[in-house]
Amino acid sequence: MSGPKAVVFAYHDVGVRCLKALLSAGVEIPLVVTVADDPKENRWYASVAETAADYGLEVIKPASAATPELEARVRSLQPDFLFSFYYRSLLPAGLLASARRGALNIHGSLLPKYRGRAPVNWAILKGESETGATLHYMVDKADAGDIVDQLAVPILADDDAREVFTKVTVAAEIILARSLPKLIAGTAARRPQTILPGQYFGRRTPEDGRIDWSRPAREIHDLVRAVAPPFPGAFTDTPGERWEIHRTRLSEQPTPREGAWLFGADGGLYAACGGGGVLQLLSVVNPRGPIDVPRLSRAFGSRPAPLG
Repeated sequence: MSGPKAVVFAYHDVGVRCLKALLSAGVEIPLVVTVADDPKENRWYASVAETAADYGLEVIKPASAATPELEARVRSLQPDFLFSFYYRSLLPAGLLASARRGALNIHGSLLPKYRGRAPVNWAILKGESETGATLHYMVDKADAGDIVDQLAVPILADDDAREVFTKVTVAAEIILARSLPKLIAGTAARRPQTILPGQYFGRRTPEDGRIDWSRPAREIHDLVRAVAPPFPGAFTDTPGERWEIHRTRLSEQPTPREGAWLFGADGGLYAACGGGGVLQLLSVVNPRGPIDVPRLSRAFGSRPAPLG
């Protein structure tokens, strides 16, 4: 007796790990749909296309998932399930209806919190101490369908987005692997979500990384962590050049004066932020590359500079 059949829409590390989880469970995958890599992006994650090819699966990269041709193709395969694992666009209702036993998605948050785009980045930016992965049914509204399973992971005080994304990827693999037997048997739980205003978050842009030094130190630290490389990075404009701030740490270092100031002390470089809090700047980059932090500490040790 053959196993269940699934068409998979996938991208990124979550896509690779969840595709492998399906194959490990004996799910037949007649088609993998992914997206072409953006040449303007730094691809730091694993390739669904390469993984699918390694397993001898048919893989396509359509410009859009919302075409009659793709819907007809998927429908002709008569899949039991349709899965979306970090695919980069919503799937239209016609595609969702082609799955005889359900269309399911993995989302990188503990739904209904942080529905929408960049959930890991947003959770860090908002100062959360945990996030996770959710397996849920897809409906015509983003990340709003019934929940099958969830798993939380911690966000430590100095974790950056890549570190948290690695944890979320493992959580995604775990919940899919443990849910598959019940999905196949038709006994998986379904818990409706309570959708409230303010739970949906949109796409972030590089300009969103601009630092406002009048904000509290903890808030700026969370911004730095949320957009640290390989994401576009937090930045500040100094006279003559832009600095990217890649790593910070909350500090008890005394401030030289009230307000937002850059200063050096004990070989370290520090930023006095709004409300009197202080951040130690551990990694700073200008257009020419990494900046020598001890040298900056010496330069600003005797003459603190205002931060705009």
